[in-house]
Amino acid sequence: MRRRHPESLNFDALASAAEPGSDGVPGPQGQAPTRRGRRGQRADELHHADRSRRLQRRRVRRTRRSIVLLVTLALVVGTGAAAISVLWPLVTSLTASNDYSGPGSGTVSIAVHGGDTSRTIGAALEKAGVVKTARAFGDAAAGNPRSGSIQPGSYSLRANMSAVSALAMLLNPVNRTVPKVTVREGLWTAEVIRVLSAATGLPLADYTAALNSPELLGLPAAAKGHTEGYLFPSTYEFAADASAAEQLHTMVDKSLSELRRLGVTPAQTQRVLTVSSIVEAEVRASTDRPKVARVIENRLAVAMPLQMDSTVHFISHRRGKAGSTQAERRSPSPYNTYLVKGLPPGPINSPGLSAMQAAVRPAPGKWVYFVAVNPETGLTRFAVDPADHLANQKVFLQWCSSHPGKC
Repeated sequence: MRRRHPESLNFDALASAAEPGSDGVPGPQGQAPTRRGRRGQRADELHHADRSRRLQRRRVRRTRRSIVLLVTLALVVGTGAAAISVLWPLVTSLTASNDYSGPGSGTVSIAVHGGDTSRTIGAALEKAGVVKTARAFGDAAAGNPRSGSIQPGSYSLRANMSAVSALAMLLNPVNRTVPKVTVREGLWTAEVIRVLSAATGLPLADYTAALNSPELLGLPAAAKGHTEGYLFPSTYEFAADASAAEQLHTMVDKSLSELRRLGVTPAQTQRVLTVSSIVEAEVRASTDRPKVARVIENRLAVAMPLQMDSTVHFISHRRGKAGSTQAERRSPSPYNTYLVKGLPPGPINSPGLSAMQAAVRPAPGKWVYFVAVNPETGLTRFAVDPADHLANQKVFLQWCSSHPGKC
C-alpha cells in the first residue's frame, strides 16, 4: 500500500471539514464544499433576518415606552393643572383674610330692623358690600359689649370697610336716620293716618288699606275691628321700610302696653279707653282730668246722660269751636250722649297716658257738672248742683260773646 507524504495532505479541505455546520466530507481538491456553502449562506441570511426582527422589536418597544412616558407625563401635568385650578381657590380662601382693612369708601345705605341680631346685621352688611364677610362683623360685635345697643333705622355706611369700622359707624347716632313721627293726643284715626303719611312718605291709601285689615293690627276682640282710641299718641321712630300696617300695629301695641302697666285687664280695656277719650277731649289741664273722669262715673251711676259736646263733635268730625249746635245734639248717632244714656259704643279719639290714668283713678268728689269757662286757657269749673252749673255756664257764654266765631 502506497503511503502519502504528510506534506501532500490538503489542509484547506481538512480545515473546511472541521468548521461548524460542515458534514466533515471534503470536496474535490481546490473547490469549496457546495452543500455546506449553501447552508452557511442560508444560516447567515436567517441570522441577519432574526437580528433585524429583534432590532425592530426593540425599536417598537422603545417607541411604545416613549409614548407611554409622554402620555403619563401629560396626564400628570394635566391632572396637576386641574387639581391646582380646583384647589387653589380653596387654598387662597383658607389663607386670605375674611375682612377688609381701612374705613372704606363711597356711601352705602343699610336698614337695621327691630330685633335684628349681630348675625342678621352682618349678613345684610356682607350682601351690600359693606364688609367682606358676616363672620368678620360677628367677630367684631362679639368683642364689643356695646354691639347689642345698635338701634333700628337707616344707616349711611361705606363700601369695603373693615368690620370694626362698620360696627363703630352703626354705634354712632350721627350715621342713623329714622323717620320720627309725633302723634299728639286726642286725634281721630282719620287725623292720625294723615299725620303718619305726611311724616313717613307712605301713601294715605296704604294706611286706609291697613285699617280695612284690622287682623293685621293686633287689636283686641273688644275693639271689633275699630282702631279709634287704640293708636297711642307719642313720638315714634319707625324703621325706614316699616309698612303702614306695621306702624299702626306698633301704636296699638303701645296703647295696650300702657293699659297693662296701669293694671287694666282685657275685659276693662274698651271701657277705660272710651272714658279716657272723653276726658282727653273735654279738658287740657292734667289736674282737671281726674275730676272730669269722676263726673262721668257719677253720671253713669245715676243713669244721667253724659251730655258731652266732644261725643257730638266726633259724629261730624268738627273741630275749632267750643260747644255744640242744636242740630248736632239732635243726631240719632249712638255717639250722641245728649240723647243716648251711658257711654258711647267706643273711644272717640286717641287718649294719652294722662287721660288713661284719670280714667283708671278718678278723683274723689260729687261733681256731676263741669264747663270750660275759658276755652282758650282751658279754665274749667265743676259743680255739684244745677244752680252752680248755671252760673258757670253764664261765664262761658260771656266768653263766647267777647270771642265771636269761637263758639
